[in-house]
Amino acid sequence: MRCGLTEEEIARHLQLRASYNSTLMQNSYLGWWTHLRFVELVVVVDHFRYLYCKSNVSLVQREVFDTVNIIGILYSPLEVEIVLNGIEIWSERNLISTDTIEQILGDFSAWKFSNLDDRLPHDTAHLFIKKNFGIKLGVAYVGGICHRLFNSGVDVFEEDRLYLFALTVTHELGHNMGMTHDTKECKCGLPWCIMYDSQSVTARFSNCSYAEYWNNILTKGLCIHSPPYPGNVFKVQYCGNLVIEEGEECDCGTTDQCVNDPCCLLNCTLKPGAACQFGICCKDCKLMPSGTLCRHQISECDLPEWCNGTFHQCPEDVYVQDGIPCGDNAYCYEGRCNNHDKQCREIFGKDARSASQSCYKEINTQGNRFGHCGITNLVYVKCEGPDILCGRVQCENVEMIPNLIQHSTVHQLHINDTTCWGTDFHLGMSIPDVGQVKDGTICGPEKICLHKKFAYNMHCSLHHVPSLMPIPHLSHPPPASPPATLSLFPIVKSLLWFASLSVFILFYFSLSSPMFICFVS
Repeated sequence: MRCGLTEEEIARHLQLRASYNSTLMQNSYLGWWTHLRFVELVVVVDHFRYLYCKSNVSLVQREVFDTVNIIGILYSPLEVEIVLNGIEIWSERNLISTDTIEQILGDFSAWKFSNLDDRLPHDTAHLFIKKNFGIKLGVAYVGGICHRLFNSGVDVFEEDRLYLFALTVTHELGHNMGMTHDTKECKCGLPWCIMYDSQSVTARFSNCSYAEYWNNILTKGLCIHSPPYPGNVFKVQYCGNLVIEEGEECDCGTTDQCVNDPCCLLNCTLKPGAACQFGICCKDCKLMPSGTLCRHQISECDLPEWCNGTFHQCPEDVYVQDGIPCGDNAYCYEGRCNNHDKQCREIFGKDARSASQSCYKEINTQGNRFGHCGITNLVYVKCEGPDILCGRVQCENVEMIPNLIQHSTVHQLHINDTTCWGTDFHLGMSIPDVGQVKDGTICGPEKICLHKKFAYNMHCSLHHVPSLMPIPHLSHPPPASPPATLSLFPIVKSLLWFASLSVFILFYFSLSSPMFICFVS
């Protein structure tokens, strides 16, 4: 059995493959330095698949969920997270013609562009269709990810073999992300790899697929670099998912899990006599007495919390008012006492300290991954003026190289008589950025760093209401706790301010000469 590609298309693919670094193509499929990426997927289920599921919307949704879960597992070695943004079911009729599979791809892409793109945000959309096209199991545009005209695919879902169908979608999605068919030099440690032109049971991408994926997303896959907006993620609420949702008193999971649960029934209601199922303030299905300590004070800028006797979780974490002096020439901010010296010690050991301003000025004005004041539209922003102390932390007197996880980089630069030390951080790393100057760090007289820029600190005292800072804040009262204990902390009576910031990044790029490719059984 062979692929339905024309000789012209195969030649184009081979020409594209030959243009890659041949050494890279010969690399092992193991040991790649992957970066976390997020593919926002929308699934459209055709009318015939809907009828095959006996017109049961819940069953159709369950099939889609299970399929996407398998796809997510198969893409996890590449650190690609598949996010389901939505499901559309053609419950009354198919909205496009369903003749040849190639025609369906073109018609579906046109329909999607006109009817779906503005309703459901996505990086790619796939049509699950129940129809036999001979040896062809799917088609998709190669390298079409993020391009509104070509970020689509069609996947044949004829039977109930879910894993094989998930392999089909995984394969076609691979085409969207720039992967072509594997050839004989492509290896994955198994007899067949996912991008082989004929379907076989497998679970791995080849070294060729890794190389093609990275080559494509670095130039044409910008939309998958940032995590999706949480409100766009498609979720179905149901009893049995171990999450307490609206209308539920508890949720013990599956039938087997609920058998051994002492507090919760299978129908997501509490057993007679039970007041709670879990939580720090819940013990033996009973709420802990009011005043029970549930969260210790961890710093001079933090406050303890106690159970309130009416809720199973510990109250929200609260802390002393932002701007209160702490430590050595520092201010409290969101429960922490931050300064440059402390951050250097956390990274490079107890003898390290913050470097001179010449290090900050020289490095943070570069606008690269070692020195910057943030990333806007995937471009590093150079620090300007007083913001230099709010970019990447620069340290000196470093006696040890830290053992940082993932592919972090430690750099040093000799300026005048000082050796400046720092770390890098770039998009796709799934770990906290230890080298970014922390919010609340002092950066001058009455100034602190906020969101990689300096801001004037509020004037604080126990008897003075703070003046407004140049960012929005939300007044928030402390949760209920024992009055006698709270009286020891009069500062809690002040307003607690929380900074909030939403960043929306719009990505755009152009794709030239898109092409489609098929997948055969």
